Amino acid sequence: MRRIAWGALAWVLTLQFFVVETVVQLRAGLPYSRSADVISALGDVTWPGHSLMNASFVVQAALVGGGAVALLPALRGRAARPAVALLGAAALGVLLVGVFPRLTSPTLHTAGAALYLVGGAAGLVALAYAVRPWSEALGTTLALLGLLGAATTVFYGAGVVGLLGAGGTERVAAYVVPIGLALTGPVLWRLTRSREEPVTGRPTRRRLRAAERDRERAARVRREAERDDALRALARRAESGTGRSPAAPRPAAAADSRADPHDDLADHDLADHDLADHELADHDLADHELADHELADDDLDPDDPWAGPRRR
Repeated sequence: MRRIAWGALAWVLTLQFFVVETVVQLRAGLPYSRSADVISALGDVTWPGHSLMNASFVVQAALVGGGAVALLPALRGRAARPAVALLGAAALGVLLVGVFPRLTSPTLHTAGAALYLVGGAAGLVALAYAVRPWSEALGTTLALLGLLGAATTVFYGAGVVGLLGAGGTERVAAYVVPIGLALTGPVLWRLTRSREEPVTGRPTRRRLRAAERDRERAARVRREAERDDALRALARRAESGTGRSPAAPRPAAAADSRADPHDDLADHDLADHDLADHELADHDLADHELADHELADDDLDPDDPWAGPRRR
C-alpha cells in the first residue's frame, strides 16, 4: 500500500509542469504566445529562466517513470506491463527534451519530444485497459485522453495546426499525459484501499447486457418450442380419443351384411323353393275344391245317355 501511495503522489506531482511553465513564461517579460510558440522555446538558452524549465522536464521524467513503476502492482490485465513500458518511454522522451535543449541539440531534442508525445498517448490508452477492472469510468476517461493526444500528435507532426496553432496543438498533445496521470494516481490509490480485488477478465457492462439479451432470446425460443410441443400432444390425444370411442350398435341389416354371401344365396334359393311348394299346394287345393264343387253340382242320373264320359 505504501508503494501505491508513493506512486499516486508522484503522478499527482506531474502537475508541477504547468506551474513551472507559467512561472518561466511570466518572469521573462517577453512576448510569448501559447498558441503560436512551442513549449520547448521556454527551454532555449536565449530565454530567461530556461534552466528552471529544463529542470522541470527532468523532474517530469522522474515523476512519470517512477510513478508507473510504483503503481504497477495496482494495474490489472495484460495491458499493465505495456502501459508501464510506454509511460517509461514517454519519461525517457521528456528527459531528452530537458537534457538536450532545442537550439543546442535539435536532433535529440526532436527525438525526445516525439518519443514523449507518442509514448504518452499510447501509454494512456494502455493504462485505460489496465485500470478498467477497477473503474470503467476511469478507464474510459484515460482512453479518450489518449486518443485526443494521439490525434493532436498526428496533426502536429503533419503540420495541420491552423486551428490551434503550432503551440496550441503541441500543448494539447503534451498536456493530456500529466492530466491523465494526475487523475489516475489518487483514484487508483483510493480504489485499492476501498474495494475488493477485481477479477481480471471480468465482463464489462456491455457484455453483461449482451449476455442477458441472449438468455432472454433463448428463453423465448424455449417457451415457443414447449408451447408447440404441447399443442401437438393435445392434437394427438384428441385424434387417439376419437379413434378409441365405442362404436354405436349397428342395425340388423348392417350386421347381416357381414354374413357369408354364399349363405345369403342359399337362403334365397330355399325361400324360392318354399314359395314354389306353397304355390303348388295352393294349386292342388284349388283343383280339389273345383272337383268337389263339380261333384256336388252333378245331380244328374248316371245312366243319362246325354251325360258325358266323366259322368258315366
